[in-house]
Amino acid sequence: MIDDDVQGWAGTRRWVEGVLAPGERIARVEALKGGWTSRMRRLDVEPADGDGGGAGAGYSLVLRSFVKPFYLRHAPALLEREAGVLRLLAGGTVPAARLRAVDARGGHGGHPSLLMTHLSGTVRVEQDGEVARRVELLAAQLAAVHAVRVPEGLRPRAWQAWTSPERVRVPAATARPGLWARAVEVIGRPAPAHRGCFLHRDFHPGNVLFTGHGEQLAVSGVVDWVETSWGPADLDVAHCCTALALLHGVETGMAFADAYERAGGVLSARGPGHLYWRLLDALAFAPDAEKVAVPWRELGRTDLDAHLLAERLEDYLRALFERYA
Repeated sequence: MIDDDVQGWAGTRRWVEGVLAPGERIARVEALKGGWTSRMRRLDVEPADGDGGGAGAGYSLVLRSFVKPFYLRHAPALLEREAGVLRLLAGGTVPAARLRAVDARGGHGGHPSLLMTHLSGTVRVEQDGEVARRVELLAAQLAAVHAVRVPEGLRPRAWQAWTSPERVRVPAATARPGLWARAVEVIGRPAPAHRGCFLHRDFHPGNVLFTGHGEQLAVSGVVDWVETSWGPADLDVAHCCTALALLHGVETGMAFADAYERAGGVLSARGPGHLYWRLLDALAFAPDAEKVAVPWRELGRTDLDAHLLAERLEDYLRALFERYA
């Protein structure tokens, strides 16, 4: 349970209750693990009589609330963007939540929040025998995201880089400073020509839900649409590749782009052109990718310590040059 004394929650709860249908109430609140930028809650809603069955049966919603100072400043743009994307995807083939309501500025006495339907499934980040199959399913799902057709007037904002040569923090203890210097030099070049498409922009295993196991393993939902953009498919692919390399090892990270193309996805560039996008994403995790492991550890990956992540990130840079340079 989440205590109502948490700052801002009481006001946010009142706002949610105002959105519910007459007679409905919030019966249970559960903190959801795996988020980093925002506080996520599952809200179980029941009719006033609490019978939870038959006509007016209970259901669940998910509430995203921004509470960290940096994200509070950017909450209106982020939440309005996500709300717009959920409206756009409603009824389509991408398994996304349905928007219920948005209070982008927290104007109802709570934190800036977005309320949406609850999707079945769980985040799967385990190092188990299903990693390879999940990679294939992730690739197919990302190809489907990129295939979404968006009228020009409804397209999301143009993509933005998350790092630049002057912002890259090279690990102080690296034994391969030349590798880092070479990578920084690559992203200092002009961006390669590319064909724009609909990007999730933060697509990785932590933002995809799965159900089932074995032959029944399937993607049941794609979440966290606050960074949605318009740009090169390579950038979304690059982000998932980096995450997979950190989460499961360099070999897995390098395999994802191939799986994406097997699934029908189309990259804008090959060789050095594609290398640019892969490095542009990977260098944003420098120097040690420690931040990204926080939600993964909450989900059980306690093996992902700072040393392992730093080592994997550097080995991934080397593998990118070996294949694409």
